[in-house]
Amino acid sequence: MRLFVALDIDNDIRGRITSFLDEVHGFAPNAHWVRPASLHVTLKFLGEKSEEEVETIKRALEAVEAYSFEMSFRGYGFFPGARAPRVFWIGIEAGPGLASLAATVDENVARLSVSEEVSKEEHAFNPHLTLARGGTGSGSPHWRKGGGPNRSFQMLQEKLAALPGPEFGTMTAREFFLYQSQLSPSGSRYTKLAGFGLRQPSEFGN
Repeated sequence: MRLFVALDIDNDIRGRITSFLDEVHGFAPNAHWVRPASLHVTLKFLGEKSEEEVETIKRALEAVEAYSFEMSFRGYGFFPGARAPRVFWIGIEAGPGLASLAATVDENVARLSVSEEVSKEEHAFNPHLTLARGGTGSGSPHWRKGGGPNRSFQMLQEKLAALPGPEFGTMTAREFFLYQSQLSPSGSRYTKLAGFGLRQPSEFGN
């Protein structure tokens, strides 16, 4: 099964993002837009794993010790850049707590025997929510040789430049999840396999 580790987002924030998508998706009709119900903050992609490996991964994630923290969702941007955009995203501000959790998850999984094909992350953790991918070319957020202009987001960029930066709200992350991703003709479907609580600061050292 295809697995990844992620944080869920609160329903009120999801609702504001849904309203924002309703307003702007028509300005990039050729892009592949994400379903709001599937939005999540990815911490680590694990790839294809067997049911036996899932249990080992769960134990590694249960050993993660991290604080709960606040996340604010605001602003937007394009990967790999505004001049040749392939991915449209909204930003996440979370201080060191989110990056620390992602690093701990990465470390714990990297120690497992099942992690032969789950290498440690090469790029610095950059928290965001992907909303759409360009209708043509690579969907990679990083520069690729031969990459050129992608017109899918041109009208959207012009529209957003005339509007104030969007604000979607703040939430407290108290739990992260192991997800299964299943592909279907209507898009990927995500199922939570297990949840792992984040501690309050007062819990450490008890």
